[in-house]
Amino acid sequence: MQRLIAIYQFFWMLESHRHQRMAWEDARLARLARVRAEHQAAVQLQAMLDANPSGSLGHAKLNDIDKLKEAGLI
Repeated sequence: MQRLIAIYQFFWMLESHRHQRMAWEDARLARLARVRAEHQAAVQLQAMLDANPSGSLGHAKLNDIDKLKEAGLI
């Protein structure tokens, strides 16, 4: 019986090591995804600032008559 328990524990140890390696790989992939997402966010922020350098992002209005007149659109 003791031999059977030892064999079971050995295989359980191998399985737990496999799961640990999978967890390390998942963590590595998550770190890479985070770095890519941070880079993409920085690129997007820079594109927004290039498009609107005044820094007044989020304060635009649709159909602002004064701005349309200033731009010569009406």
